[in-house]
Amino acid sequence: MDDVKLQALLDRAEVIEVFNRYAAGVDRRDHSLYRSCFTDEVEVDLGGMGVMTMAADAWVEQAFQLVAGYEGTQHIITNHTVTVSGDEADATAYLQARHFNPDSMFTVGGYYMNRLAKTPQGWRIRSLKLTMTFTRTT
Repeated sequence: MDDVKLQALLDRAEVIEVFNRYAAGVDRRDHSLYRSCFTDEVEVDLGGMGVMTMAADAWVEQAFQLVAGYEGTQHIITNHTVTVSGDEADATAYLQARHFNPDSMFTVGGYYMNRLAKTPQGWRIRSLKLTMTFTRTT
């Protein structure tokens, strides 16, 4: 295998690992792990909330406030497509996120379309976009 193909595979695996840390960080309520997914400034688009550009630390706090009302969450992120161009990558992945309380469950389905930058610390999300395709409360 030539070096270019090997690097492409490594980049793809590292970008997918960012999605894995993202899900594990929020579900485990691990601020440090979740924060490790982002560049110092991040653009966030969650659909109905508009597009916000903010410091990653502020985004992490806001994200944890969004899930604070739930006893537990489970974010399943899959079906990754990754396109790398130099030190930037566009990555899309399906999402199903369950937000649990003993008397209810709120489920979100959709997909992420993220833009990542390769930093000295590895790949990091610089633009996070969630498109919700369905929600369900039970």
